[in-house]
Amino acid sequence: MTRSARITGSGSYLPAKVLTNKDLEGIVDTTEDWIYSRSGIRQRHIAAEGEFTSDLALAASREALQSAGRAPSDVDLIVVATTTADQVFPSTACLLQQRLGIHGCPAFDVQAVCAGFLYALDVVYRYVATGASRCALVVGAETFSRILNWEDRTTCVLFGDGAGAMVVEASESPGILSSHIHADGAFKDLLCVPVGVSTAYQEVLDGRAYTEMQGKEVFRWAVSTLGDAVIEILEANGIEKEEIDWLVPHQANIRIIKAIAKRLDLSMDQVVVTIDQHGNTSAASVPLAFDSAVKDGRIRSGDKVIFEAFGGGFTWGSMLVEI
Repeated sequence: MTRSARITGSGSYLPAKVLTNKDLEGIVDTTEDWIYSRSGIRQRHIAAEGEFTSDLALAASREALQSAGRAPSDVDLIVVATTTADQVFPSTACLLQQRLGIHGCPAFDVQAVCAGFLYALDVVYRYVATGASRCALVVGAETFSRILNWEDRTTCVLFGDGAGAMVVEASESPGILSSHIHADGAFKDLLCVPVGVSTAYQEVLDGRAYTEMQGKEVFRWAVSTLGDAVIEILEANGIEKEEIDWLVPHQANIRIIKAIAKRLDLSMDQVVVTIDQHGNTSAASVPLAFDSAVKDGRIRSGDKVIFEAFGGGFTWGSMLVEI
């Protein structure tokens, strides 16, 4: 009997506070049209004071469990992808585990920035496929607004907060068919927060741990790398792009998404785009987009879907899934 890892439920959460492009005109030197024309973003959600990454993860997880028809007690593995953990330690996964009332199962975080959810889902896929887990909860959650310099218009207009979650279970039916993740630290300085606990803790304490990005270089590498990632997964599975129903890309920039679609000769009608509603939510991006397309009926049972993402490090990955 072949064991596969199948996505059986999904959920998402966006904070109530909405920050529009028009709002940003009063914060930094920018315009509503300038932001939209260069990114495709119309608004982003910002976590409230006292609202943390684990809060967002909890809301998305509860929805995913309900979607899958599972109780927290069914979960035997929790993996959270985040760059903006509540605490240095314990992990956000452990905090989520406690709040869900789950005891004893493995719970840990994965940090690969915007590619983090695919890294976490890859881990869960391998746990389930090898029999080490039967019902796993995987979450991408971020309060990325906390590591933005709100005087830097090149970064603060792009990112937002949110969470997405999936339940992945052992199944005899097809599910995750192939997963490919990569990294290259040679590009570490192109997209980063250049301080941390070990190197410059005082700057962290003083609230100066900000995201820095060399936008043109990141754009160029993202388009090239994500296009290659889709080709890699098609070749690895011996299929043609015509057999793919949906592409769910990391929601970083509409120009990146369109450039990838053009390179692959893929209609934008087959690409899930939600960036206009929540901006770049880093590790939450892919599960948020997926859950949106499931809820509105675009993605259905039996569809073949490619997930792909690219983040600081650089880190990147792609995954082929039958829903």
